[in-house]
Amino acid sequence: MKRFVPFLLAILALAAPGMGRAETGSWVKSGPVEARLVASVQGVGDLAKIPLGLEVRLEPGWKTYWRTPGDAGFAPRLDWSESRNLKATELIYPAPHRFTVLGLETAGYDAEVLFPIAATPAEPGKPLDLALKAELLVCSTICVPEMVALSLSIPEGPATPGPSANDIARAQSLVPGDGRASGLTVTAVRGQGAVLEVEVTAREPMVAPDVFVETDPPVTFAAPKSQFLDGDRRAILRMDATDPTPGLDLAGRAMTLTVVDGNRSVEAPATAAAGLGGGAGAAPAGLLAMLGVALLGGLILNLMPCVLPVLSLKLLSIVQHGGRAPAAVRAGFLASAAGIVTSFLILAGALVAVKAAGGAVGWGIQFQQPLFLVFMVVLVTLFAANLWGLFELPLPRAVADRLGGPEGQGLGGQFATGAFATLLATPCSAPFLGTAVGFALARGALEVFAIFAALGVGLALPYLLIAAFPRAARLLPRPGRWMVALRRVLGGALALTALWLLSVLVVQVGEVPALAVAVLMGGLVAALWLGRRLTDSARWAGAALAGLLAVVAFAVPAVFGPSAGAAPVAESTAARWTVFDEAAIREQVAAGRTVFVDVTADWCITCQANKKLVLNRGTVAQRLEDAGTVTAMRADWTRPDESIARYLARHGRYGIPFNIVYGPGAPEGIALPELLTEGAVLDALDRASGKIKS
Repeated sequence: MKRFVPFLLAILALAAPGMGRAETGSWVKSGPVEARLVASVQGVGDLAKIPLGLEVRLEPGWKTYWRTPGDAGFAPRLDWSESRNLKATELIYPAPHRFTVLGLETAGYDAEVLFPIAATPAEPGKPLDLALKAELLVCSTICVPEMVALSLSIPEGPATPGPSANDIARAQSLVPGDGRASGLTVTAVRGQGAVLEVEVTAREPMVAPDVFVETDPPVTFAAPKSQFLDGDRRAILRMDATDPTPGLDLAGRAMTLTVVDGNRSVEAPATAAAGLGGGAGAAPAGLLAMLGVALLGGLILNLMPCVLPVLSLKLLSIVQHGGRAPAAVRAGFLASAAGIVTSFLILAGALVAVKAAGGAVGWGIQFQQPLFLVFMVVLVTLFAANLWGLFELPLPRAVADRLGGPEGQGLGGQFATGAFATLLATPCSAPFLGTAVGFALARGALEVFAIFAALGVGLALPYLLIAAFPRAARLLPRPGRWMVALRRVLGGALALTALWLLSVLVVQVGEVPALAVAVLMGGLVAALWLGRRLTDSARWAGAALAGLLAVVAFAVPAVFGPSAGAAPVAESTAARWTVFDEAAIREQVAAGRTVFVDVTADWCITCQANKKLVLNRGTVAQRLEDAGTVTAMRADWTRPDESIARYLARHGRYGIPFNIVYGPGAPEGIALPELLTEGAVLDALDRASGKIKS
């Protein structure tokens, strides 16, 4: 019987409610929050301080608070009084996120957070029995204080690393430090009245820096407005106190500043100097500079791989103006430009609405929605059928004359062409475009509309250029019979675009639903073809059948849904790629490895170009296949994924492609440009590995 006693005691220890085993406590749930205590070591050893962690998980839509919560909330309240052999503890806070709701500014954490804790035993080397009562305020549309009773026992024995050691190390790396690791430095702080100005420099370009201010008595600030200088390596952040007391003057005020930019952060004590410097006009200057970036990004978008699906539309738009009067040429191209800009403004409005509702926003994410993909397939198929001459949309002569051409081939058609070109361009990114979109979506509605209007003007610049010099269209051949053949070729190009959209739909809803949509589109084209061969009185039957098939196609995603046989999102056909795991990045870097992260999607044409031209060939492919030193991770965003969306947002990105390289020489990561080159990737790999000093 004695031989079974240890076995029975072990079972009882595991089964006892609320009892934690060595180095990992039990999860305890209370309302929308669950928590546990963990330790980095399996035994107390002779450590003077034992690294612990309070791990907290929150249900979707809930958050808890930082040490300085802001306009509302309170920090975690911990009671260790029932612990044994515990002299003192220190709770350490990772860098927080900002939450703005109805004008209230708070700082804290959502989804999950691990608070590092330094525990000092009363007698080093003796067992440590921890008992914690933790009161956490958690908020969604309501706020609820939750109490969890946690326990953890750490026995005598060697202080060897336990299963939670890496998790606690990752949490410690997210704690704001002195800036040596993150490369962030607070270089100046100025105050005037209720306005505070913070100047920050960085080794790597900043994307969306934020500042949290702690001072006594407390003052809460709105999100900063940023002016970027020196290639985004210097930023002037200007903040206004949200509810200043009468006569408030921040000049001479001592404070602690926590600057956060993605995963980088720094904490610095400061005293605000009197007066405002270069930040006095930070918001307008920063916005004006970013408008120029957006204009350039929209212009470069014309040269990106995503131009291929709309090349037929642009080419047809140009040749249709051959031999026309300058006034007609100018009006047509201005209408196309108006269609582009209007579409960008509509897209901006949709993003502002989704952001206000708390949803994830980003460039091109509408291609994650099966219904939008079906809409695009139907639209592209109809455009192709129109180019093939299978149907026309005749308008009353008075309307056609006002639109500037017969049967609507005037301003209305040119406007629609510009809008359609914009829709097909959105799954593509370009240099400067990601920076501009990230700037806009990290700020308010005014900035979103301004930046997207500038992007639209940039994309429309070729049309505006011809509108400015309409006589250049006389160099084009006059429309004639040759255009019939051209329209057929361009219709074929759009048909290939429809096939590409169907391939993305396969990933979203599966092969059978995508095939059903393809068959319906084939039937739509056949119905229009037959309709052309019927008598005028019966031609409506072909059009009606085509319309019915289009309606049925829209019903396919609703019937099948994304879970009905959806194809698994392929990480890569190459064995070198592993599934994206943000938690494993720190572990790999700590082990001396370099980690290359590729955030991609099947609908992102620039992503596919990067793979084909850079990542899957030559020296870059060889380096990524070196499993001994490099870990290549692929995050596939073809379908919505909250973890990937949060990862992008933490880096100030709202669109893809996004590529970043981590390593011993760059633990915070080196972000790469949207359009990759072999030289840029190899240089980042060398710098991250420590072979080249930054």
